[in-house]
Amino acid sequence: MRVTIIGAGIVGITTAHALLDEGHEVTLVDPGDKSGRATDANAGWIAHCDIMPLASPKIWSHVPRWLLDPLGPLAIRPGYLPRLAPWLVRFLRASSPQRIEASIEAIRSINAEALPAWLRRLEICGLRHHLRERGTLSVWRSQEAFAKAKNVLRRQREFDIPFEMIGSGDLKTLEPSLYNAPVGVIYPGMCHVSDPATLATELMAAALARGARHVRAEARAIRPANDAVHVVTDVSDVGILSDRVVLAAGAWSKLIAKSLGDAIPLDTERGYNATFPTGTFGLSRPVMFEGEGFVTTPLDIGDRIGGAVEFAGLDAPANHRRADAMIARLKHFLPHLDSRIPARRWMGFRPSIPDSLPVIGSARGDERVVYAFGHGHYGLTQAAVTAEIVAAKISNRRGPVDATPFSPRRF
Repeated sequence: MRVTIIGAGIVGITTAHALLDEGHEVTLVDPGDKSGRATDANAGWIAHCDIMPLASPKIWSHVPRWLLDPLGPLAIRPGYLPRLAPWLVRFLRASSPQRIEASIEAIRSINAEALPAWLRRLEICGLRHHLRERGTLSVWRSQEAFAKAKNVLRRQREFDIPFEMIGSGDLKTLEPSLYNAPVGVIYPGMCHVSDPATLATELMAAALARGARHVRAEARAIRPANDAVHVVTDVSDVGILSDRVVLAAGAWSKLIAKSLGDAIPLDTERGYNATFPTGTFGLSRPVMFEGEGFVTTPLDIGDRIGGAVEFAGLDAPANHRRADAMIARLKHFLPHLDSRIPARRWMGFRPSIPDSLPVIGSARGDERVVYAFGHGHYGLTQAAVTAEIVAAKISNRRGPVDATPFSPRRF
């Protein structure tokens, strides 16, 4: 079939490969210069061991403290609050014990297949060398803070997720640069990539080499007709007729879905990061600083600190003081860090759904349109398995994961 994919971020590109595997004719519609696309500068984690939704006791325990700090891990710009209110109402509803449990089960179901799907994709494309299998480390500021995480660790054990608790002495042996962390947990099976932007670029080149086509245009609407599905773009003489359309435009998907009759509660978590020269942090593996709102990753292109959640929409200017605040908090754990070292600052848009589950499934108005967006913090993690789910749906066969929890009709 002729399949058009709207969006050439990591989800769109991996979906292109999954469809090419099955012999479809694939066109990617993307302007190629979207500022703030999460694919271009995320933390690079394949976080398949994560199970907790954003609306969880782990997060709520920190919210009051975070909101008191205007540059803290969570912020809502006052002018954006009225627009965010419906999303927040849904987020509160997603925080009930029953809804949290359902989200945990769904996140685990898709994340359990995330790394196997990536291994298959990287092997097929000859890009296995981009995977860094060094494990990841979580650390806490105090034993009291660690005690609050024990329920999460218990659930991970129930899901047979391997991890090992580490005291301060062993932490110093494992990561000599790390200070003021009395306890940690290492996840030996987790991994990261060389650099998310480089990986995406090479996956895109591989898709084009396999016969995919890239139309440099901005998709504006999807208009189903009897004979085909029409993708309308911002280029007056560029319109695309397809047998199937996949909407994978990340944070920019909401308005296009609305044109098909789907009111998806998608909003944008603006994340910030800074990338320092390689070796600046002195850490050998990715580290999650629990309760601090940031992570670090030793990418091939440099040492990156990233995180924070800011709700301010797609149009407000970036506030890079948020990255500076993360760097200041990191110095508690890395006292040797010289914040005067030049670092590249960045802000990007995470497409966030209140229950922390992606939207994967057919549009309400036309089964020929399939959604694949809203992955929040798990875009890179879930990209390859999402691609396999979408390809299976388009071919009308069973996929690797039951996609019922991710259906757009759940709203």
